[in-house]
Amino acid sequence: MNNNFDVIVIGSGPGGYVCAIRSAQLGLKTACVEQEKTLGGTCLNVGCIPSKSLLHTSEIYKKAQKEFNNLGIEASNIKLNLSKMMNNKNKSVLMLTKGIEFLFKKNKITHLKGKGSISDKDTVIVTDNSGKKINYKAKNIVIGTGSIPTSLPGIKIDEKIIVSSTGALSFDKVPKELIVIGGGYIGLELSSVWSRLGAKVTVIEFLDHIVPGMDKDISTEFLKILSKQGINFKLDSKVTAVNVLQNRAVVDLTNNKSSKRERLECDKVLISVGRKPNITSDLSKLEIKLDKYKKIIVNKKFETSIKNIYAIGDVINKGPMLAHKAEDEGIAVAEIIAGQAGHVNYDVIPAVIYTSPEVAMVGKTEEQLKKENIKYKIGKFPFLANSRAKVNSETEGFVKMLVDEKTDKVLGVSIISSLAGTMIAELSLAMEFGASAEDIARTCHAHPTHTEAVKEAAMAVDKRPIHF
Repeated sequence: MNNNFDVIVIGSGPGGYVCAIRSAQLGLKTACVEQEKTLGGTCLNVGCIPSKSLLHTSEIYKKAQKEFNNLGIEASNIKLNLSKMMNNKNKSVLMLTKGIEFLFKKNKITHLKGKGSISDKDTVIVTDNSGKKINYKAKNIVIGTGSIPTSLPGIKIDEKIIVSSTGALSFDKVPKELIVIGGGYIGLELSSVWSRLGAKVTVIEFLDHIVPGMDKDISTEFLKILSKQGINFKLDSKVTAVNVLQNRAVVDLTNNKSSKRERLECDKVLISVGRKPNITSDLSKLEIKLDKYKKIIVNKKFETSIKNIYAIGDVINKGPMLAHKAEDEGIAVAEIIAGQAGHVNYDVIPAVIYTSPEVAMVGKTEEQLKKENIKYKIGKFPFLANSRAKVNSETEGFVKMLVDEKTDKVLGVSIISSLAGTMIAELSLAMEFGASAEDIARTCHAHPTHTEAVKEAAMAVDKRPIHF
């Protein structure tokens, strides 16, 4: 009986561990399978959490170097101790992974250590490090195995000189020259970290703009800000080869428009061109259907093509590859299994880039609205005109609000600001409840705060901002 469960979740990342906890809360006998030594998946161990630790500490270091004196804080002999910075990052990761272990014990979740595979619709085989296999029965199985980094054709990641985000979070010294291939969220966050710590960083992006999928106004302004910070960009360029010669990397690229070829040398190359679902061939044997991107096809209840086998997070064909999306899906699946009405609103999932300033968005971009032939109005307000941002010397960026021309309903918001990641929550909540710009404009916002810029952007929809 000990090997029989109501729910077995494969993978303990943000989707998996949250699904396991919610399942247990709902009275279901739950187990969670994890092949790594620690719980938390990519996000906690080699993704969201360690990267945010380095972003935070590197930003403080840069401010201490460049800005403190101007603020009347006289600091001298500022030195970087990278090993201490890395130890601080590792402590944060350890504390949070131990926190999940505690939550598993608290909720009486069985932690199955090893690699999980599904042999049939109600059986999960767990293979431990020694190769020992144990069969477990489950009324419901949830696949939450996340994603892994992809590379470019012919380029092999060795995690020494040619690295993925995992390797770029653990350099033992600051590279003199770092080339980052890919101008998306992960590439720009890690570019910021190593640029602040002293590396000469060059970002190569295939498209003619950075952060694909974000509003073009945001992309243009963000590029200016990052260039001003010292990050170099090679846009509209295709990387044709990366080779390692005498412990140095050689990157060949070609401009898409001019066909001009270029060769760059550096100490390290970060490949940041996206991620792919972390699934194995077991699924095809089970006849679980995948789409053309090799993602698992699920229905509204997150069921795969096999009844009672569910999937969530980065492995499925719904929504962006974001940790908080996976968490919401994990909760929804647990509630559906328990007979409740679990649901995820994919139109209101915020996305954040944790650079300095931060970039955040929720809902539609202007380009999407044009493509969908939706008539809209724009309200825009710069932080240059926000009193708290001025006081804090954080005047870069703006709030851009897109609303339906007829109904005034908020359709999308994009923000560049030091606090964009926190501010976007207000807009997500507003959109979840179908708020209009007028609703936000007539909601009292505390003074002086950065969030007053949200109110002013809402007022700017009807060309009536007060401070600009």
